[in-house]
Amino acid sequence: MKKSYLLGIDIGTSACKVAVFDREGRVLAAANGAYPVYYPHEGWAEQNPEEWWSAVCQATEETIQKAGIAPEEIAGVGIDGQSWSAIAIDQEGKVLTNTPIWMDTRAQSICDRLNQEIGADEIFKISGNSLQPSYSTAKIIWYRENKPEVYEKIYKILQSNSYIAFKLTDAITQDVSQGYGLHCFDMKKGCWDEEMCEQLGIPMGFLPEICDCDHVVGTVTAKAATECGLAEGTPVVAGGLDAACGTLGAGVIHTGETQEQGGQAGGMSICTDEYKADPRLILSYHVVPGKWLLQGGTTGGGGVMRWFEHEFADYERMMKEQTGASSLDQLNEIAEKVAPGCDGMVFLPYMSGERSPIWNPYAKGVFYGLDFAKTKGHMVRACMEGVALSLRHNLEVAEEAGADAEVLRSMGGSANSLLWTQIKSDITGKPIVVPASDTATTLGAAILAGVGVGFYKDYDEAVSLTVKETRRHEPSPENKAVYDKTYQTYLELYKSLAHMMTAK
Repeated sequence: MKKSYLLGIDIGTSACKVAVFDREGRVLAAANGAYPVYYPHEGWAEQNPEEWWSAVCQATEETIQKAGIAPEEIAGVGIDGQSWSAIAIDQEGKVLTNTPIWMDTRAQSICDRLNQEIGADEIFKISGNSLQPSYSTAKIIWYRENKPEVYEKIYKILQSNSYIAFKLTDAITQDVSQGYGLHCFDMKKGCWDEEMCEQLGIPMGFLPEICDCDHVVGTVTAKAATECGLAEGTPVVAGGLDAACGTLGAGVIHTGETQEQGGQAGGMSICTDEYKADPRLILSYHVVPGKWLLQGGTTGGGGVMRWFEHEFADYERMMKEQTGASSLDQLNEIAEKVAPGCDGMVFLPYMSGERSPIWNPYAKGVFYGLDFAKTKGHMVRACMEGVALSLRHNLEVAEEAGADAEVLRSMGGSANSLLWTQIKSDITGKPIVVPASDTATTLGAAILAGVGVGFYKDYDEAVSLTVKETRRHEPSPENKAVYDKTYQTYLELYKSLAHMMTAK
């Protein structure tokens, strides 16, 4: 049977997404599988990887069925996943505990101690990233100090995509793009640093061998085929970081090209062929060989609007039954009636602490400028502008680090909002191109599989065939002038409140 299709699996924060693509990047079918985030204590955010697997199995079966294809027609499977997991498995492959995810900041005191004992500069010199509680490093040490019954049984520590690859193939792997989650990963050489492992107290034995993201790590086992509906023997590649796969799926493969992220989290990824590290930003390997991504990663992205809709859109949800317009579309409409700059209202989008460039796990979201003249529309637009202001903050820091972004290629659910995308263009002063935003991340995972199994000869061919521009936004100089003042208020607000945003 001819193998004409590729399958991409995305392990997101609120759900997994699975999609089947043809060679030109067209989506035959897609499905989601939801799972919860658990918040057992303040600063904690964790998930159960076994619930990821159950969701992947359900969504994969549904996708193949909706596509109307035989599982044997799938040439390869690619997987991307959220960053900075610390999935502890024993020798039988059993998950020993829930994994803290990228929003989790429970290990702040461990980071403070290690930065003091080893030296923040020494850690940064090897890893290219500052040691923060969001990363995998301190989470592993947290297991040792707080869950010794788990720690003593650990065989390997996996990342989100490598756990799904393990469930599909029985292969234990670590792709190069997710290496940045561990500060014993040498960012210049792309390998583990034994001396830093020893200083951090992370056993080398916990860490799988590093492989390229498009490396075929194994094939679907009989057991996995029964559970998820794929054909036994289907090749599976290692996959990579969701932001990096989304960057690939948005068509960013050459130096200077930039992805703007509009998923649950916000930020950007600038492609570079040189090592450019800045402690205020995030540096990882791209899923494309020989490239790095200088990233800004924020907690406030599309998740801000998801939160706002959930808490304040009862009326819009009720009106949907009468008008047919989704609650988010209705929120867009009322926000569009508010002038740029939101009549002086500013929102700090630090809804789960904040990552780059301020790195404050205790930062909080703030609405500034409320008065009796403000409406729900002002609050919605302020949310959109606040996320765009955090994007500009990261882009400016990246420019200081020597990585300039000229055109942003937008992906994620937020890119479906024409208003929000235009706001981001106006605030940053950058043109924004929107490819197929909803499928960029799963497409990137599928492209990795396509290159890995020879479906495409290289990444240039894959991108030229699959990535299509749907629209383009140009910044308005008039709006930019208004937003320049808003941006200064944004920066001053955090500076003024930072002393209050500390540990209790």
